[in-house]
Amino acid sequence: MGLLILLGLFALFTVAGVPVAFGLGIAALSSFIYEGLPLMIGFQRFVSGMSVFSLLAIPFFIFAGELMLHGGIAARLVRLASSAVGWMRGGLGQVNVFSSMLFGGISGSAVADVSALGSLLIPVMKEKGYKDDYAVNVTVTSSIAGIMIPPSHNMILYVVAAGGGMSVANLFIAGIVPGVLMCLALAFVARWIAIRENFPTEEFAGWKVVLISFIASLPGLLTAIIIVGGALSGVFTVTESGAIGALYAIGITAIAYRTLSWDAFWTAVTRSVKTTGLVMILVGCASAFGYMLAMYQVPELLSSTLTSISDNPIVILLMMNLMLLMLGMIMDMAALILICTPIFLPVAVALGMDPIHFGVMLMMNLGLGLCTPPVGACLFVGCAVGGVPIARAVKTIWPYYIALFIVLMLITYVPWISMILPKLIGI
Repeated sequence: MGLLILLGLFALFTVAGVPVAFGLGIAALSSFIYEGLPLMIGFQRFVSGMSVFSLLAIPFFIFAGELMLHGGIAARLVRLASSAVGWMRGGLGQVNVFSSMLFGGISGSAVADVSALGSLLIPVMKEKGYKDDYAVNVTVTSSIAGIMIPPSHNMILYVVAAGGGMSVANLFIAGIVPGVLMCLALAFVARWIAIRENFPTEEFAGWKVVLISFIASLPGLLTAIIIVGGALSGVFTVTESGAIGALYAIGITAIAYRTLSWDAFWTAVTRSVKTTGLVMILVGCASAFGYMLAMYQVPELLSSTLTSISDNPIVILLMMNLMLLMLGMIMDMAALILICTPIFLPVAVALGMDPIHFGVMLMMNLGLGLCTPPVGACLFVGCAVGGVPIARAVKTIWPYYIALFIVLMLITYVPWISMILPKLIGI
């Protein structure tokens, strides 16, 4: 009955449109009251969930991403990608994908990717003769690169939700190859559609222009290298790397590029504070919710249910992916990371899956949920920027969904893709 109250109230609040954090908190509180547990325990779980040192890196990464978003970095990355691949048939589609790959490695946010690159590229693509739904679909699906390619604050949430027993740097480096593979798959689909629709092409500007664009964007590209490289080398921790990355972002946008105005700086600060507050409240409420899930032995129940259906690891992993995909369609990514990790990770580990490998699979799976209705944040933002109704965008986005699902299956069943870099580097 207590488990029914916990899950039933949370489902009810989710359907009613109550913010996920409040739904988690109220459901957990109700279960505490039903079980007769002291409410002080719930408060302690709430506070302890937010009192994790690794979480200090999140506001720094968010702030660095906001500075890059409002400081003119995106425009330079677009010029670099345009000079390199803009000459292909439907070249602006390729530019969109590879700009997302470059910007994702700096901002670490899929929504920021859609906002920044969408506002730059979607109007240009429409002006050049590309269909508006094509422009929106490429922008929306390629934005997942911000989740896969480090640094990503969602990966930090996963490590915290997993109990903090693994290195954030390990997870960062493990996401690079899957992230690049995903972008290559999306670029292939974008080019195939461009050839089929006979979208326009542009002349190659020459390697000199490519070199100039690369030099102009190099300071921004170094942000990700400084953050990830410093953490991997042991020069500083992931939290310290986030702080250094934020300071470096201020230096690049305000001093080197001189594109960061006071208004833009204040916008970056306020948005970072707001986003961090939302994440921390969510973490605290999810911690109390997870405590009750553990008390009701939900991970053990799920494991026994899955193994009762099949004892084949391939089938069990497929079922896990399908469940995560369905949840990703109706819930926010951060909440799902905090809720699903304690439930699904023990099942994956029991099947012999490395926690790092599972983390990469989880990021890819839930990132796909950001592009799907009814609550896909990237889909909503992309359609709003492009002025395309969601229903019309979804009708033509299916080739990108297929490409992302194929990459998800490769990541799931070929551990080498996620684990090759951590093993080569030896961290």
